[in-house]
Amino acid sequence: MTTGPATLRLRALAGARLRVSVWDANPHIPPPFDKCPGPPHPVHPAHADGGRGLFLVCHYADAWGGYPLGGGLFGRGGKLLWCEIGPHAADRVAAA
Repeated sequence: MTTGPATLRLRALAGARLRVSVWDANPHIPPPFDKCPGPPHPVHPAHADGGRGLFLVCHYADAWGGYPLGGGLFGRGGKLLWCEIGPHAADRVAAA
């Protein structure tokens, strides 16, 4: 969550894949994006009212990750979260 600026970028990749990237000014990497890609584990209980959105992204995406961005040359800082979705993602959603 951020209270500052944010951007969303969609990029078509080879093989009918889509990369979704989100940048915001908050440097905190939320779970499960703070871990190496692999089988995600829910952070919140199933009966919770919220907090499962990024878990679902990781569950259905083919690849995902996140990393903090330093101030660097452009001084933006914050973080970048991304995921890639391929044509088989719809099969995983239907199976669920």
